[in-house]
Amino acid sequence: MGMLQAGIIPVTPFQQNCTIFFDPDTKEGVVVDPGGDVPLILQAIAQNGLTINEIWLTHGHLDHAGGASELKEALGVDVVGPQQDDLPLLQRIETQAEKYGISGLRDVVPDRWLKDGDKISFGAHEFEVYHTPGHAPGHVIYFNRAQNFAHLGDVLFNGSIGRTDLPGGNHQQLLDSIRDKVLPLGDDVGFICGHGPGSRIGDERRSNPFLQEIKPRGGSDPAT
Repeated sequence: MGMLQAGIIPVTPFQQNCTIFFDPDTKEGVVVDPGGDVPLILQAIAQNGLTINEIWLTHGHLDHAGGASELKEALGVDVVGPQQDDLPLLQRIETQAEKYGISGLRDVVPDRWLKDGDKISFGAHEFEVYHTPGHAPGHVIYFNRAQNFAHLGDVLFNGSIGRTDLPGGNHQQLLDSIRDKVLPLGDDVGFICGHGPGSRIGDERRSNPFLQEIKPRGGSDPAT
């Protein structure tokens, strides 16, 4: 087994980070959040000689899930995640895409929903699943404890957090998810996010202005 590796393909006009996790030795992998531009994703898979086992979704917004149906048909694999509270979003992808003038995106219903505490894997690479609502009701994040690495979707960004003005968004709920599910993963954890460059949790805890809004639970300081 090789070290977990990740490749990023920016897709859709929103430049969403479609991510391919893969093992360089076995060439097995998964695609996380294929929001669109499926030919580009398929090209990257073929150029690297990868065998994709599953498609994983962090949440149901069109720029993260809009290409999942097409990619599923092309690869013959299952779509896994997010948590089931995002079903209404996944069923409105085509309608939302029309509003943004984006063609080719399709609704999708996952083959398997995820819930907080689940574990999913490809090959020997295991990820813990955490339900992190706030940006979207069914948003989940994926944490690989062996390599101290996470995919945080649109929960936490480099210098920012996910927007909460979309249907199902809740600002306080997002801050609570970051406090209760993301920060406890540890300062040394590096992460990929849904848009833009990644970061480390500790760097964001110390410098991200949005995290200064987080109120400690039970009187403890989240910075300690």
